[in-house]
Amino acid sequence: MFTHIKEKRHDMAKHTVAVAGATGYAGGEALRILAAHPDFEVTCVAGHSSVGDKLGKHMPHIPQLADLTVEDTTPEALNGHDVIILALPHGASGALAAQLDPNAVVVDLGADHRLEDKAAWDEYYGGDFYEHWTYGMPELIVGKDADGGYRRQREALPGAKRIAGPGCNVTATTLAMQPGVAEGLIEPKSIVADLAVGYSGAGKNLKRTSLLAAEAFGSAVPYGVGGTHRHIPEILQNFAHAAGLDASKAKEFTLGFTPILVPMARGILAVVSAQLTDKAAAMSDDEIRDVWLNAYAGQDFISVLPAGTLPATANIVGSNAAHVQVAVDRKANRLLAFAAIDNLNRGTAGQAVQSLNIALGLPEDAGLTKIGVAP
Repeated sequence: MFTHIKEKRHDMAKHTVAVAGATGYAGGEALRILAAHPDFEVTCVAGHSSVGDKLGKHMPHIPQLADLTVEDTTPEALNGHDVIILALPHGASGALAAQLDPNAVVVDLGADHRLEDKAAWDEYYGGDFYEHWTYGMPELIVGKDADGGYRRQREALPGAKRIAGPGCNVTATTLAMQPGVAEGLIEPKSIVADLAVGYSGAGKNLKRTSLLAAEAFGSAVPYGVGGTHRHIPEILQNFAHAAGLDASKAKEFTLGFTPILVPMARGILAVVSAQLTDKAAAMSDDEIRDVWLNAYAGQDFISVLPAGTLPATANIVGSNAAHVQVAVDRKANRLLAFAAIDNLNRGTAGQAVQSLNIALGLPEDAGLTKIGVAP
């Protein structure tokens, strides 16, 4: 259990929450978590094409919220609530966020406020560049203190009014490899990440024929290949921070990144590898494994699995957990790190609620679970 969090005050009124993009996958997962959260009350759901509908038409699996009417996504609808969650496409939340109540806690699940470097935004996204918000990955390593202990992004979250939710592929890749980056065990110009990604990671809109059931069942297809995927600069930004560097040093790392859509609704399995440094090559496999165990000691939602046990997406569905493992390929002189997460929960909405809990002084695990749904 977390020892650094405040005791929950049972006499406090619930925080009211408005969710924009409420009928999409990310917004729907946020609503599912919030509906069972002891400290939040969803009082506004907003959308676009679903305006005027009852939420139950789109989210029948959340009966507690079925009678809410979907409102138009405007500042007038969203303001007046304690918490505002923006589950909108990139480019949609930046301009809207500027019109939101500065006293509300706003979490953007999209990309508009993740990147610190404008040049990276221009290269991978284009359009208006918006201010970087407090990054919502509590377990992210952001260097070391004078005693050699890890500093975490968690330290920046208490009291935050604007939080940028990380990308789902970013979360899996970062959690898999950041201990190796932080301890100098891998060559920074040799990182390769291959990810098996469930179809909900592509969003709810029908964007291409490969999202049709007849096209997807029994098939796996890569996308965003050749260094074009928009999560790449965010991953490199995280690796720079894990190494104790600022975002301007992200280009000291390179990443060969290939996500692959596979026929499952939820989940990401990240396989991240890199060449061993001389330091790592001189270490035993057990010593390298101890680096991961130490990095995630006390991080309640991150489980380093027993030696020899590899992560499986089936074990984390519906949870905010990340299952992590590390192995060494001595013949190839490469380190392999693995992470399995639920892209909608740990990768998006669950991590957002975890960050909200910290920002508001609530127990970090409130409303969240490490328990998956299996089979």
